[in-house]
Amino acid sequence: MDLGILVPLAPFIMVLGIIWLVNNRKLEEKRISATAEASSEKAAQYASQVTQLEDRVAVLERIVTDRGYDVATQIEALRDTREVEAQDSGTPLNIKSGERA
Repeated sequence: MDLGILVPLAPFIMVLGIIWLVNNRKLEEKRISATAEASSEKAAQYASQVTQLEDRVAVLERIVTDRGYDVATQIEALRDTREVEAQDSGTPLNIKSGERA
């Protein structure tokens, strides 16, 4: 290829290169903006969930520290219920020949 042809075309090639670089930069900025927006939305959702969990923990703390609330007794009562349910898995059938309970 003759260099004499490229010399007059050099400014046009440079302008095309600059336009291409500017467009790529704009696309990258849009991509970054979209990522930042999505990240901020997720952060807001997480903050809301954390607030809800903190509220629930505060309620549980109030319940457990309430003087009239006997947690240990209630836990033992639940254990007793589970033991009874495990041992007695249903209604006993007293079926003898020809009889129904």
